[in-house]
This record gives sequence, C-alpha cells and structure tokens, in this order.
Amino acid sequence: MKRMIIDGISCEFENERNVLEVARKNGIDIPNLCYCENLSIYGGCRMCIVEDERGKIDTACTMIPREGLSIKTFTEALTEHRRMILEMLLSRHRAECTTCNKSGKCSLQEYARRYGVDAVDFPLHYSQEPVDDTSPSIVRDPSKCILCGKCVRMCTEVQNIHVIDFAERGSEAYISCGFGDKLADTQCVGCGQCAAVCPTAAITIKNEIPAMRKALFDKTKKVAVQVAPAVRVGIGEEFGIPATEPVMGKIVTALKRLGADYVFDTSLTADLTIMEESAEFLHKLESGAKLPMFTSCCPGWIKHVENKHPNLMSQVSTCGSPMEMFGAIIRRYFRGEHIFSVAIMPCTAKKAEAQRPELEKDCERLIDLVLTTQELVSMIKEAGIDFKSLPETEPDAPFAPYTGAGVIFGVTGGVTEAVIRHVLGACTEEEIASVAECGVRGLEGIKAFEVTAGDTTLRIAVANGLGNADKLIEKVESGEEFFHFIEVMACPNGCIGGGGQPPACNAQKAKRNEGIFNADRQCELKSSEQNPALKSIAELLCGREHELLHIHYPLHGKH
Repeated sequence: MKRMIIDGISCEFENERNVLEVARKNGIDIPNLCYCENLSIYGGCRMCIVEDERGKIDTACTMIPREGLSIKTFTEALTEHRRMILEMLLSRHRAECTTCNKSGKCSLQEYARRYGVDAVDFPLHYSQEPVDDTSPSIVRDPSKCILCGKCVRMCTEVQNIHVIDFAERGSEAYISCGFGDKLADTQCVGCGQCAAVCPTAAITIKNEIPAMRKALFDKTKKVAVQVAPAVRVGIGEEFGIPATEPVMGKIVTALKRLGADYVFDTSLTADLTIMEESAEFLHKLESGAKLPMFTSCCPGWIKHVENKHPNLMSQVSTCGSPMEMFGAIIRRYFRGEHIFSVAIMPCTAKKAEAQRPELEKDCERLIDLVLTTQELVSMIKEAGIDFKSLPETEPDAPFAPYTGAGVIFGVTGGVTEAVIRHVLGACTEEEIASVAECGVRGLEGIKAFEVTAGDTTLRIAVANGLGNADKLIEKVESGEEFFHFIEVMACPNGCIGGGGQPPACNAQKAKRNEGIFNADRQCELKSSEQNPALKSIAELLCGREHELLHIHYPLHGKH
C-alpha cells in the first residue's frame, strides 16, 4: 500500500487509477458529474477539481495518485470554481425541479444545493430539441442534458451499440442519435444503461405508473402482478434495507396494499424456463444441431441479435422469457376473467418485449404493463407505505412455489447454474457448492469453464454487457473458441444491474449478488425439477407447452 494526503488525511491506495478513486476509497466525497468507475475517464465537467500543495488546480479524475502527494478538495478557490461551473451547467439545463421525476436524485440539483447556487448569472440557452419518447423503454429530453458524456460512453464502450454521440462543437455541442433520427429509428435495444448513468433527467425510464394506477383503481379489473427475482435485492436499498437482505415477502405485502389482487414470483417460471431450455439444449446436443445454443431470457440481448447478429438467431433458444411464460400461464388460468397482467422487472427492455407481436397468444397480449423496480418504489412512496416495517406475505396460490434455481436468474451466470443443477441433478447443499465452484459464479464480464455431465464435457461461457457478448461471439465465429452453451445478459452484472433498478456502484451490485444467493440458500428446494407447481402447470397448458411457452423470432433482419 502507498499513501497520499487528502485534506490532511493519510489515504491508502494501491491500484486506483486516479485521485478521485483514492478519495472515494477513503470515504472522502469529491463532487463529480461526468465520472463513472466503469467508463473511460472524460474530465469534462470539471467539478472534481482539487488543489495541490503548490496551489495548482487539476481534476481529480485525471490526476494520477503518487506516494506523498498532498491535495485539498475544499478551499475558497475550489468552491468558487465549482459554483461558477454549476451556474454554467444550470444555464443550459431546463430546470423544472418540482415536477421532474429525477427530483431528489439529480446530481446537478444536489450539488447546486450543496454549494448554495440559488441564482444563475449566465444567459439561459438549453437545447430546444423536442423530447424523444419514441422508445417503449426510455425517454430522452435534450433540454436537461449537461453534456457529461456518460450515456455516450456507456452505449459505446460497454454496450458496443453506438446509438448516441456528440454532435457539433463548443457551445453548439449536443447529444444526438445522428441524422435527426429518434431512438426508435436506431439499433437501441432499450437496456436503459444510459438512463442508469445519467446524472440528470436527460434520459429517464418511460413512466407508466399512471396506467398501473388506473388499473388498480378500476373495479372491473383483476390485477395480477408477477415480480422478477432481481427486484428483491434492488428495492430494499431505497428504504434503508441492505441489498444482502431479500425482501420478496415485503414486496408481496406492498403490492397487495396498493390494490393488486394476485401477486406471483417470476422465479416459478424461471424454473419452468430451465426445464424447457434444458430439454431443448439436450435435444440439440444429441441431434448434432449447430452449437452453441444461446439463452433467450434477456430481451435486450434478443434485440441485439436481431440488429447485429441475425445469422445467430437460429441458435438462440426458442424458450420465452420467464416473464412471457408467466404471462401465458396467467392468461390460461384466469381465462374468461377481466385480468390485467403486470410484470415488475429490473429491466427497461422488458417494456419493449411486452409489446412485441410474438407476445400475443390466442389473440391476447400476455403482458399488459411492465413496471421497473424504480417505478414500484415510486408507487410505494406515493401511497405512504412504510416498506421497512411491512410484514412478509407469501405469493398467491396455486403459483407460489419456486426453487433456488429460479431465484438465481437475477445474477449473471444464474441461468447457466440453474441448468447445470438440473442436468447434474444437484439438489443437496454439497452438490450445489460443487456446482458453484465450477466457474459459473462471479461478476466478471466474460466467464468460460467446463462441466462434465456423464461422459460429456461441456464448454460453457457466460457474458454480461453486450460489448462482452460481441467479444465472445467474435471469438466463436473466428474459430478461436468453441462452446456448447452461452448465456448472455445485456446489462452489466446481469439483472441485478438492470436499467430499471436503482442505480448502483460496483460495490453495491456485489451486495445484490450476495443477496440473490442468500435468497437461494433460504429456499428448501434447490433444483428446478423439484418445483411441485410444474405438474399442475403442465395440466393447465393441456399439451400446448411449445405453442404457449416458446417464441419463434424472425430468423433474419431487424424486428
């Protein structure tokens, strides 16, 4: 360990790439707007300026830490610089804080209050470009953009989609899809990672709370809600509950108090997905079909295949996502009733998935509405519910049972581990621990490992983040690597880091990951075939499993 001095405090550092990271590690908060630990260093906002012992001012995000370096983060000069920077940023930001859905969580608003900026002396000149709400998942408001570049770097560096970028220069610069295009005209997959890093309300999740509220208050409708596994480790943070503590029982209680008639856990159909997907994989393996087989749970990944890798669509599993499968089951079970089917998801791309024509069965939409974790948080707060004090309630019968294999769908590698548990028949704690050690767990962007099943050794890969998926595909298509099975999740770290979850740093996502496996440990049943509800579901579907639970996406071209 090396040491430097920050505000008179001796601070340890080792592999931190800049002074800002050293300060964070040692509990010192240096303001910043354009910095993100997972993105390249931009140094554009100038909010993280610090002063060295000679009075030189520089940005902490670009300053390399060194042994014995001494800096100050709070001086008269720095404070005045930051106030001026904030005024300049506010002059090009359309301020409507009382009605903005980012109010209270906007970094620009937070810093303006922190530094006492209550007036702007610069002429107002925010963008006059119209709001782009053409995407079913996110909304882009150019008038609130402060040009921090986080969305551009996320879309380019992490997701490798390149949908948005800077246009023009200097005071005329703005963020654009290019050529006057809207998001709906681009190859945007709706992952929402741009919204997750946006410090203002320039990019936000499409708000569908009014539609949910209307359904709950409509006495002619029965509202059936399913809740995805990752929601249980994202929502509690907003109410002072550690991410390591799963709160599914409280979620059920909260939804019932909001007016939902039925609440189910999507972990059940995650179990169903494993049964269907495992059978499909084994059939491909035995029949000599082209491999690898790719997973199909993630709608952002499906859209990415359609946009950039249509040649791979025949190798993507035909299994519908757990959300789609539960939607089909709800429609079958409550047929003849006026059911409003809602899914609470960690994912903004699920909003687009619900609208796809493939998710219409028997002339009915399987999912009427998708809300994100953040939207559910807003509704709970709106209703004045003390979430932290809520009692636990079990999901509704007859679809209450689920296994640990279903729960772990919320983390990267979870689908793969659930498949391995099923294929190997791993049900005991010892067997589960053995599976966990094969290389499937962890938040790395790409994991590759082998699993032996009987006389067959399977090569498996797991990728999270579409940029990592593209790297893996390039190796497969070049012949450098071969895999039998590949899991892909569009969002970094999987569903726990979904665009609809409360934004979180890497350390917080690691706690969510731990929370998912804590929930797994609490489940008496560990492998999907143990779920007792699957038999009754088979009877309900009356032999129509392939028709109702599988999706046949167009094999070529953009949807």
